Amino acid sequence: MPHSCDERTPGVGLRWGVVVLVLAGVATAPSGRAGAATRVADMVWDGLAQCESGGDWRADSGNGCYGGLQIWPPTWEDAGGLRFADRPDHANRRERTTVGEEILR
Repeated sequence: MPHSCDERTPGVGLRWGVVVLVLAGVATAPSGRAGAATRVADMVWDGLAQCESGGDWRADSGNGCYGGLQIWPPTWEDAGGLRFADRPDHANRRERTTVGEEILR
């Protein structure tokens, strides 16, 4: 089994699995179709960061996951994060949420 921040949701923090399910049900495109591709609102990312890292977007808590969203480095790399920084806590907030969008896809 691969190492991750939370073995129930490999490669991402504890609450990501729940966030994915919630967003799948509430995301709507301008046409009103549920589940259509849309950007996640900043307040959702802030809420997730609050749960994952106490809202510290530069978190390095020693658990192997980094940044406010507590992304595991192999997941960061797989989702294209290396185009921004070597680790999530070294990228800016917008770069992290961009990678978060890719993880959700």
